[in-house]
Amino acid sequence: MHFLARAGVAALLAAGTLAGTVMPVAAQVDVYIGSGRPPPPPPPPGYYRPPPPDYYRPPPPRARGCDPRLAEDIARDYGFRRARVVDITPRRVVVEGWTRRGADEISFGNVRGCPVLRR
Repeated sequence: MHFLARAGVAALLAAGTLAGTVMPVAAQVDVYIGSGRPPPPPPPPGYYRPPPPDYYRPPPPRARGCDPRLAEDIARDYGFRRARVVDITPRRVVVEGWTRRGADEISFGNVRGCPVLRR
């Protein structure tokens, strides 16, 4: 009888140990049929819309050279009153106006930023 009691306890212990190891392993088993992944969700509406009509058109060229309004503003910063552009050539922009000494003119380079050439 003593032998049967020990064998029963050993069987219970083995069954408990086996059940304790099988349950976590069974919880991690996934069975997939097919590719193994759920299909991706469909894209939102308007996802495949065509680009706007001018998408492939190159950007408009930037204005090159000295902007006449910028040349007049710079001339005013140099003390010219009633400054106005009187001549624009490929190389320079001439602005005339009045200073403390009377009528005067200033020349700017016809490049971006309007650098002063001659005062």
